[in-house]
This record gives sequence, structure tokens and C-alpha cells, in this order.
Amino acid sequence: MSGICIAQEPEADALLEREPLALLIGMLLDQQIQMEVAFRGPLKLHERLGGLDVRVIADHDPEGFATLATTPPAIHRYGGSMARRVQEMCRAIVEDWDGDPAAIWTRDDPDGREVLRRLKALPGYGEQKAKIFVAILGKQYGVTPDGWREAAGDYGADGTRLSAADVVDSRTLLEVRDTKKAIKAAAREKKAAAAK
Repeated sequence: MSGICIAQEPEADALLEREPLALLIGMLLDQQIQMEVAFRGPLKLHERLGGLDVRVIADHDPEGFATLATTPPAIHRYGGSMARRVQEMCRAIVEDWDGDPAAIWTRDDPDGREVLRRLKALPGYGEQKAKIFVAILGKQYGVTPDGWREAAGDYGADGTRLSAADVVDSRTLLEVRDTKKAIKAAAREKKAAAAK
């Protein structure tokens, strides 16, 4: 595994590389803002909390945690609602995984389909987010359980530029961004054609 560079910021990427919780939080935040900004969110929380401890976040006073999340620079454009989602996810990890985020993809040697199922059970993780996360694990973290590519769907294919799983440098970030723009434009055209 080469160095992670989804956040495009060395300190934030180093945190993503070493802390499974940081990666889960970054993926959770990856909506309605630029991908690299979302994946810098965990570092902001890490700095403000003095670390990323799933139990500390789960048990934190919600108002206080929302303040941490929304203090400029905020972790997200919608920092307050994302703070709630982060806490809900951390509570689920404490309750269902004994506070061990990596257990989601390591406990009992799960196959790709089971890892996907476990991720989809997390608050804030739908089908697409879970598939992208499976692809990130396989493509960038060397976590390749049986069937991981199938579980990740199109995001698991080699040579794609669809998601955070494909960002390995600044050039691939731009390629992923261009692909997303093209997909959105095609969807708009299809919708406009259907409305005629």
C-alpha cells in the first residue's frame, strides 16, 4: 500500500492511513462538499479532541460536540447535522463492534458481501457509501476479502475514476471529479429528455 492521499494534505492523509475511525468518518462526511475537504474533517476532530476515540465521541455532550464540529474551519458545510451523524455512527461502533472500528471488516473473517452488509448497517452509510468504502479498503488498504470487488460494484473495478477509492494523487483526484461531473451532466440530460 502506498501512502494515502485522499485528503490531499499530508497530516490528514496520515491520520486516514493509521486510524480506521478517521477513514469511516471521512467517508461519512463525503457528501455535498468536495471529497478532499470531507476527508480532512477527521483531522479537525482529532486536533480538537486530542485524538479520535470512538467512545469519547459517542459519549460526548451533543451540543459540545456540535460546537467542535462547526467551529471554523468546520468539518462540513452542514457541520451540526454531520456532528450528529458522526456521534450516531460512533455509538453504533461501540454497541455493535465493542468500540473497534476495524472489526467491521476484520471480525470473523468476513467476505466482501458481509463487509458491505456491516457497513450499510452503520448510521449514515447507504448502499453507495458502503460500496465506495469496500472499494477503498480493497484498492488502497489491501483489505481484499473474497468477493470484495463484486460487493463494491463498479467502484471495485480496476482502472476506474469514480470515487475516493481511485484517488492516489492530485491528478486522479481531478479525474474522479471530471467523471462525477460527466455523470451528473448525463443524468440531467436524461431527465430533461424524459420531461419533453
